[in-house]
Amino acid sequence: MKIDWLKPLVGRPGPFATVYLDATPSAEAGDRDVANRWRAVRRSLERQGAPASVLDALEAAVLRPTRTAGAHGRVLIASDAGVAVDRVLRNPPAVATGAWLPVPVLLQAAQAADEAVDALCVAVDRSGADFWPCDAGGRPGGARETFEGPNDEVSKTSSTGTKRAIIESRAEDSWKRNAAAVAAEIDRRVTEGNPEVVLLTGDVRAVNLVRAELAQEASRRTVEVAGGGRGPGVRADTFEAGVEDALDSYRERRREVVLAEFRQDQGREEGAVSSIDDVVAVLARGQVKALVLAEQIAIDSTSALAASAGGAGGAGGADGLLGGRTLWIGPDPMHIATSRADLADLGVSDGLEELPATSALLRAAIGQDAALTFAPEGSVELMDGVGATLRWHDDGTPKEVAATMSGDGDRFTTPR
Repeated sequence: MKIDWLKPLVGRPGPFATVYLDATPSAEAGDRDVANRWRAVRRSLERQGAPASVLDALEAAVLRPTRTAGAHGRVLIASDAGVAVDRVLRNPPAVATGAWLPVPVLLQAAQAADEAVDALCVAVDRSGADFWPCDAGGRPGGARETFEGPNDEVSKTSSTGTKRAIIESRAEDSWKRNAAAVAAEIDRRVTEGNPEVVLLTGDVRAVNLVRAELAQEASRRTVEVAGGGRGPGVRADTFEAGVEDALDSYRERRREVVLAEFRQDQGREEGAVSSIDDVVAVLARGQVKALVLAEQIAIDSTSALAASAGGAGGAGGADGLLGGRTLWIGPDPMHIATSRADLADLGVSDGLEELPATSALLRAAIGQDAALTFAPEGSVELMDGVGATLRWHDDGTPKEVAATMSGDGDRFTTPR
C-alpha cells in the first residue's frame, strides 16, 4: 500500500532503465546465478540504447547480495543520475526484464509495494529482546539489535542462605520489570519507525508479560507468532510459516480496509470517485488518499513489459493499458490533466509531457503521498478500472453517479 519509496523518481528527468530480476541464488551456483541473469538483462538494455554509465551503476547494485534467503525478486530503476530505486520483491518475476524508456516502469514496482509489509520482528525472553526488520519469512531485512532489560535476577535457582520464596519473588519481579522495559522499547520503535505490524515471538511467559505492558497503538499492531526466540529451542520452520501466515492475513485486512471504504463512500456518492477523468480531477487537487487500480491492469502490464523490452512497445507496455489513454503532466506532481489545454488553462506551459495514463496516475499519487491498492476482480466497481478514496471533498469534487446510461456498464470493465 505504501509507495513513498518510489518518491525519489518524482521530478527526476529520464530516460530510465527499469530492471525486474529474479534475485534468488541457487544452492549450487549461489550469486553467480543472479549475475548470469543480470548479464542477459544488460544485453537487452544495451540493444535498447541504455548508456554504459547507467548499466555500470545498475551492475554495481545488482552484484551486491541482498542477503535474503529463499525465492525473491528485485526491482531497480536508474537514470543518468544513478540508481534511484533498489528494492527486494516478495516474489521473483516469471521473466527477468529490462526496459530503457522515457519514463520508469512503475506498475510492477507498485504492485510489489501492495504486497510488501513493513514488519518489525521482536523475539523476547525474560532478560530482554532482539529486534529486526523482517521479510515474508521472518528473515532479517536488516541488522538484528539486542535490548537487555534493567534487571538480571531472572533465575529461580536456589542458593544457600536465601529462602526459595524470596528467590522466586525476585525473579518474577525482574521478569515483570524487564517486560515493561521491552514493551517501552517496542512502543518507542512503533512511534519512531512506524512499522505496519509487530511480530512478537519467544518465551511464552515473556510474550504474555510484554503484551500486557504495551501501549494502545503498539498493542493494536502486534501479532504473536510461535516458534521464534532469542536462543536455543527456536523452531525455524514453525516461525517462518507463522510469519508468512501473519503477513498474508495482514495484507488481506489492509486491502479490505481500503476497498470497504471505497465501496461505502461510493455508495454515499461522496468520498470516492471512479473513472480516469474523475481520478485525474481529484489528483490535480491533492485530494487522493488511496489510488485504487484493477488488479488485471498489473497482470496485463507484466506481460506487456516483457514484450516492450524486446522492442514491441513503448513505456513498458503501459501505453496499451487503460484503452491506450494518455494524460498530460507538468513539472509538479500535481500537474496532471486529460489534455495539454487543461494544463495551459492553469498557467502551466513549460515542461509539459504526454504519458501513458497508468504512468501519469502513479506519478501524481506518489507525489501527494497517496497509498495504492489493487482491487481483485469483482471486489469493487471501477469505471475504466481506476478509482480513488479521498482525504476530503467539497462542492468542486466530482460526484459519483450510478451507471444508468446505455454503454456505461461496459466502462466498469478493465480495458487492455
